[in-house]
Amino acid sequence: MNFELSYIPERPEKPRNSGITMMMDKGLSLTEVSNFIEASGHLTDIVKFGFGTSYVTKDLKEKIKLYQDNGIRAYFGGTLFEAFHARGQFEDYLRVLDKYNMDLAEISDGSIIINHDEKCELIRRMAKDRTVLSEVGSKDSGILISPNRWIKMMTSELEAGSWKVIAEGREAGNVGVFRPNGTAHTMLINKIIAKVKPEDILWEAPIKNQQVWFIKLFGANVNLGNIGHNEMIPLECLRLGLRGDTFFDFLPEDYAKRLKQVDSDIEEEEL
Repeated sequence: MNFELSYIPERPEKPRNSGITMMMDKGLSLTEVSNFIEASGHLTDIVKFGFGTSYVTKDLKEKIKLYQDNGIRAYFGGTLFEAFHARGQFEDYLRVLDKYNMDLAEISDGSIIINHDEKCELIRRMAKDRTVLSEVGSKDSGILISPNRWIKMMTSELEAGSWKVIAEGREAGNVGVFRPNGTAHTMLINKIIAKVKPEDILWEAPIKNQQVWFIKLFGANVNLGNIGHNEMIPLECLRLGLRGDTFFDFLPEDYAKRLKQVDSDIEEEEL
């Protein structure tokens, strides 16, 4: 970092297994990718080409190489996998991954229904040649999945070979582990983490309040995804306690207590 500051939480060096940040690329140009890497590449672990954007994105091969050459693993969003699978083109999808030299791939069933045994078999097959992320949860707010079902699916997919399981939240942050108003399904999340190690989960959390909630629950090194390209530095500041939302979370308790007391005394004097 640019200068020394005490009581900053330790962040693992890249490549890392925890504290992962996934940026969602929804159609950046080559120039924008270059600018993004210059500004935020050191904070970025993986980049997802959101939903089916890779089908229509210009200079796709060049974009992927630019990310990879700068230590950022890129992959296609799960919706693209589902688009191939729904058309009976899974073998074609594997060829696309090979064509674009993608060593990271996502398997999801958020838009379509895939028998879970079949999904796990697809994970096992793909995990032989590349790193797999698998997503759990539906993009349809009307489809409710019980906590036990969430746990069973996550556990089975990790056992099948997933590196991380992604907890569905969508780019809007209003389904899956979130309520329609964007607040966290606290009971669901607590039940999940009682059975699944938090470091094995990547939480989609596109909204600042959601990021704050997860950081307060799990600490600086929670895995977070669906982050906007212009939100990477603000998120890192949240992780490090360098924004008001998490300012006191990483200071010693006596510091926080004393500083909050000063604020309280000032308010009383003003009254």
